[in-house]
Amino acid sequence: MNLPAKPAVKRIHPIVVTGGAGFIGSNLADRLAAEGEHVVVFDALARPGVERNLAWLKRRHPRLVSESIGDVRDRTAVDESLAGAKAVFHFAAQVAVTTSLADPCLDFEVNLAGTFNVLDTLRRHIAPVPLIFASTNKVYGDLADVALEKHDAKFLPRDPAVGAKGFGEDRPLDFRTPYGCSKGAADQYVLDYARSFGMPAAVMRMSCIYGPRQMGSEDQGWVAHFVKCALAHEPINVYGDGCQVRDVLFVADAVASYIAAWRQIGRISGRAFNLGGGPENAVSLLELIRHIESVLGEPVALRFEDWRAGDQRYYVSDPSAVRAALSLPPPTPWREGIAALVRWLREEDAASWPVQRNSVSAMRSAEALS
Repeated sequence: MNLPAKPAVKRIHPIVVTGGAGFIGSNLADRLAAEGEHVVVFDALARPGVERNLAWLKRRHPRLVSESIGDVRDRTAVDESLAGAKAVFHFAAQVAVTTSLADPCLDFEVNLAGTFNVLDTLRRHIAPVPLIFASTNKVYGDLADVALEKHDAKFLPRDPAVGAKGFGEDRPLDFRTPYGCSKGAADQYVLDYARSFGMPAAVMRMSCIYGPRQMGSEDQGWVAHFVKCALAHEPINVYGDGCQVRDVLFVADAVASYIAAWRQIGRISGRAFNLGGGPENAVSLLELIRHIESVLGEPVALRFEDWRAGDQRYYVSDPSAVRAALSLPPPTPWREGIAALVRWLREEDAASWPVQRNSVSAMRSAEALS
């Protein structure tokens, strides 16, 4: 049995990142340690490839990064790993809609019961511990009521105001699929613990985050998955017609937002924010694929498959609230961010990695990482 991690210096109160070996979690842990913070990575290491991220963190910050291998469904492991924490960033999750449909029980246990374990552990701490929770734009459902039309191989809203600003936090919640229900319910639990118990907590409803250390699969991390397929000269499976539009946000910008939220938790506690690249970083799947082709200088093979349950034809965040509340700078332009991702994947020799396709057996292994 793995013992709970202890900071390198006794009596130091660490920052705990659940799911800290995952894509965003490892980038966040790296940034915190670079700023001198002691970080505990609490992770089940269930998702293929994330052990690379943990090894990378420990090489870079041997005195500041500790590990605690455990599962958020294990209340004892959560209690032990969060003991003495001065802040918690909660990324540990089942991350794919497809997995939730194949195994809704696992999805519920990891995303909702696991988040409850984190919340109730922190509720019983004597001193308030800030919690920043990683939620999702899927809490807004499939947005089927939004009238769309196609322009240049991308869906766009007929309402020009929506196209200019994106969706704000006033958009009604509409949980669809087990994943939407589990993440949405966890999102609401976090906000209610802030109301009911005075917990200093906030929620980030993320759009598509991408960048270095993203392993990428068909079910989660589609931007990196597309680039990996292209580098490996393998076809990209496109579910739907490829005209779906998302606002993409470079991971360094997402990390800066999370750190700013923690440092300003006294002003934003009890609030949920839409975190994404905004209209200036909105791109369709086909548009992104064409850009990858131009960067690599070669065509990419495509295979078109049926639409997947709960897939939003168009989702673009209105990030004005989070940018104003946290005084965030403009985000990285998406073409610049894609170039950085391509450089990292080439340096990591990602073309030699197995491309993760949509399979129930593979999905069931992704139990506790975001």
